[in-house]
Amino acid sequence: MMQLPLSRRSLIVGSSALLARPALAAGRTPRQTEGPFYPVDWSGDIDSDLVRVQGVAADALGQVAQVMGRVLDARGNPVGDAIVEIWQCDAHGRYRHPGDVSLFGSARDQRFQGRGRAAVASDGSYRFRTIRPVAYSGRAPHIHFRVKRGGREVLTTQLYVAGDPLNERDGIYRREANRAALTAAFLPGEQGALAATFDIRLG
Repeated sequence: MMQLPLSRRSLIVGSSALLARPALAAGRTPRQTEGPFYPVDWSGDIDSDLVRVQGVAADALGQVAQVMGRVLDARGNPVGDAIVEIWQCDAHGRYRHPGDVSLFGSARDQRFQGRGRAAVASDGSYRFRTIRPVAYSGRAPHIHFRVKRGGREVLTTQLYVAGDPLNERDGIYRREANRAALTAAFLPGEQGALAATFDIRLG
């Protein structure tokens, strides 16, 4: 069968459809270091709300942020059997980790859970309530992510704040070729919280 030439309108419509699929165009989410402070204690309160710790009356210090997205496979299909873990420092720049010892800095915020875990939904979606990440010595604000399937780690990466002036001074961020896949805007959301969307594309 002879193929008819594409019309100008068909080309425009096709191009628009491709532009509307940034998750597919961006490629897989790059791997990044887990850092020295991957949580050693996953007992107790490890849910998806890092701002409120069970048994503690007050919320954590910092600007509350809803971080959400989807876990996708190499073709852009949702991965519904994954577990997402996150960990980050508190508003003082301290991790919930015995190795993060500061002789001169602020004490760790005991109201901040420090790490959380969430099972993704059937459509691949996940959501965490945490704080906007803050900087500490040598690093731009970031949140560590780990995706597991069947109890095994399949991706460890980091999420950075779009437009943060410290990004260009962060050696790990600067070395990354596909920065767009690791960067999300933290925008005003509901009830005074920020909101950031971070889709994770597995290889």
